[in-house]
Amino acid sequence: MKKDILSEIIANKRFEVDFQKRSISFEQLQESINLTLPTHSMKKSLMESATGIISEFKRRSPSKRWINEQARPEDIIPGYEAAGASALSILTDEKFFGGRMRDIRTARPLTTLPILRKDFIIDSYQLYQARIIGADAVLLIAAALEVNQCNELAAQAHELGLEVLLELHNENELNHIGNNIDMVGINNRNLGTFHTDVANSFRLAELLPTDKVLVSESGLSDPDTIRRLQEAGFKGFLMGEAFMKTNNPADALKEFISSL
Repeated sequence: MKKDILSEIIANKRFEVDFQKRSISFEQLQESINLTLPTHSMKKSLMESATGIISEFKRRSPSKRWINEQARPEDIIPGYEAAGASALSILTDEKFFGGRMRDIRTARPLTTLPILRKDFIIDSYQLYQARIIGADAVLLIAAALEVNQCNELAAQAHELGLEVLLELHNENELNHIGNNIDMVGINNRNLGTFHTDVANSFRLAELLPTDKVLVSESGLSDPDTIRRLQEAGFKGFLMGEAFMKTNNPADALKEFISSL
């Protein structure tokens, strides 16, 4: 796949956020936020978990198209928690991943697990959205952000009570790791080409700071791989497609955890 999908997604995201700002101004968003609402620590949950599985609610992807088009959070999220997930990741990008912000709104009352808003965050406006809809953490993608922009967004996320998972793909992005980063994720899928290689996590593990909670993302489907990643220092494992492509994602998660 020669096309740089990340560039296309970010261009669309800028358009999308600008459109949202015309509907609801930044000032209106700031006025409607309630910072007294409790949050759930994703970092703490992963550190205390024996398995560290971050179960993802995901309908589609640019590379695989529809994975589970009719999936509803109310049908899947409670099952994920019952099956032993340590945290949840919910896609909110609509055009490329079939997600919606209301998926988190729907899921929040149904679970006590930490929820990661997984999207392409490029503007502090999206951080306010995340807090308002009930997310506990946000994803910042190094490949989509300049270092200064990443640092500013991470600091603003903390001011709003949100934790930050920083996603890296190669060693050139290590300088994005700042003081306000709670978790460092290694994406095994190249966001430009969507080629996936789990060896990427093992390759970068020894270069990562030991005081951060490490997360491996994408292309995970084998319990033995999870065990090897745990030995390499990883505490979190973001898995979506392996569960969402089945008829019962919660049962697939339960079976996977039992095999660990």
